[in-house]
Amino acid sequence: MSKMLDEIREQPEALERTLKGELAAIEQLKARLARHPPRMILLAARGTSDNAAQFGRYLLEITTGIPVSLAAPSIFTLYKAPIRLNDTLVVAISQSGESTDTNLVLERARAQGCVTIGITNEASSSLARLAEHTFLVRAGKEKSVAATKTYTGQLLMLYLLAYALGAPIDLDNVARLPMWAAKALELEPEVAARSERYRFMEHAVVLGRGLNYSNAFEFALKLMETCYVIAERFSSADLMHGPIAMVEAGFPAFLFTPIGVTWPGLRTMLEKLNELDAETLIITDQANREALALRKRTLCIGAELPEMFTPIPYIIPAQLFAASLAGQKGLNPDQPRTLSKVTRTM
Repeated sequence: MSKMLDEIREQPEALERTLKGELAAIEQLKARLARHPPRMILLAARGTSDNAAQFGRYLLEITTGIPVSLAAPSIFTLYKAPIRLNDTLVVAISQSGESTDTNLVLERARAQGCVTIGITNEASSSLARLAEHTFLVRAGKEKSVAATKTYTGQLLMLYLLAYALGAPIDLDNVARLPMWAAKALELEPEVAARSERYRFMEHAVVLGRGLNYSNAFEFALKLMETCYVIAERFSSADLMHGPIAMVEAGFPAFLFTPIGVTWPGLRTMLEKLNELDAETLIITDQANREALALRKRTLCIGAELPEMFTPIPYIIPAQLFAASLAGQKGLNPDQPRTLSKVTRTM
């Protein structure tokens, strides 16, 4: 049994610990930000953490109206451009807290007097020392190279950050996320059975939109790093602007399909994929009865989820799929070739 699977299963408890451990500090940050609200927000991250930042961009802009940008660290590290960060809240996200370029962005921001926040799983990391406010993803030691429980912990912290910025985030629903994660884990036997069909898969597309756009990136990353599948990730809208040409009969396509504002476009995409006879598999929940009625291959979480809170439970079947498929292919998802747990780039 892989460590990756073990860590996927730990997520409900890890989310519960993170919520209980960080809520008081979030309330303090909320009081400070109410006195001095930022003009904009800059999120700095790499790898899986950058996918979490992509989610943060959507969540924060949707719920607070504050413009959010994803940092391009090379602008700071290679080009050494003097970026003006007046009235900007700068947030660095890193599982290990040792991402060199992400930490440099935070260092430059703090030198300009910005409010800085670090989100990490390592309390003694460089990031934790650099940030003015540090919030811990209390996931416990992550032994598998492929990050899983730290990703969902980062998403949880971004919900809490949105709340601290005055967003109308329902903390009762945030508190339900561990329970919804547990419901998603109930799909493990079904995911394992379905993954066998994809044993010889070499290429795929992963589609999501809005709040689940980041999950398309994260699922594709897991397929690439643990299964060595060339997985392209798109917004369903972007796929129609050219890349749809590569889809043919039997081509694997994975879609995140919550109910809500993104569903009409995703439904149209499913109809198009059906015309092309693509090999589609959708991740959804019981709230999207229309998706279930389409009788596509479906991984359905056994709960009715508000669209706002689907990203954490939705990524769990995708994580399970990648771990199971790696096993089907005879690969070790805990030690992907040429990768290590901490990656330092400049």
